[in-house]
Amino acid sequence: MYIVRKKMEIAGCHSLALSYDSKCSKLHGHNWIVTVHCKAEKLNADGMVVDFTHIKEQIHDYLDHGNFNELLPFNPTAENIARWICEQIPECFRVDVEESEDNVASFIVD
Repeated sequence: MYIVRKKMEIAGCHSLALSYDSKCSKLHGHNWIVTVHCKAEKLNADGMVVDFTHIKEQIHDYLDHGNFNELLPFNPTAENIARWICEQIPECFRVDVEESEDNVASFIVD
């Protein structure tokens, strides 16, 4: 099994629709640290699991400096963002989204 990992910093803002009062309901920003984990039993014709540039184009280039409420069709919690990122890259099996230091959400394909 081959495994690759791509780590990116993504600047972006969001506001959360929550069932309780929270300062996170107001528009605010983060410098998110996103780590995308991909795997394959066999390498592709180019000798890769997936091109790191492809991951960057799909995720970083789409989200960076954006309003996640406008870019994503769901309540943009770190957990939901992790799931969405994983769904964008077929080889992806895990995504870690660090919203701020020591606040990390992970999505792992079962």
